[in-house]
Amino acid sequence: MKHHLSIAALALALHCLQAGAQAPRDELYQALGGKAGITRLNADFVPRLFNDARIKHIFKDANPNNLVEQLTDQICAASGGPCKYEGGAMKAVHADLGITHAHFNALVEDLQAAMDAAGIPFATQNRLLALLAPMHRDIVTR
Repeated sequence: MKHHLSIAALALALHCLQAGAQAPRDELYQALGGKAGITRLNADFVPRLFNDARIKHIFKDANPNNLVEQLTDQICAASGGPCKYEGGAMKAVHADLGITHAHFNALVEDLQAAMDAAGIPFATQNRLLALLAPMHRDIVTR
């Protein structure tokens, strides 16, 4: 009996250690400052896109306020926040834009500059970029 209690206690202790070691699902969301921080990030990021000579032609028909909202919902949801992204599928939205690898890289540079300006730590920036990187295959069409 004493042996069974020891095993049960050990199993419970291991379970608690594992639960404590796992990052909360919204850890990245929180590290980005929650929805308010993500909104501020995109409020700086989107004008950079519209002013970047390398890619501004891609955004000529876009509504900047709508783009801030869509990107905020997308990053909020992807980072574990409570938001729901209801925008179009990446492949469909970008299909006719002729986006190249160079265009994509310019956008990433603008995002990094906005994150730097927001004071987002480098490790957090890398976590967000790693989360968004798989979209590359749906966005780059040329």
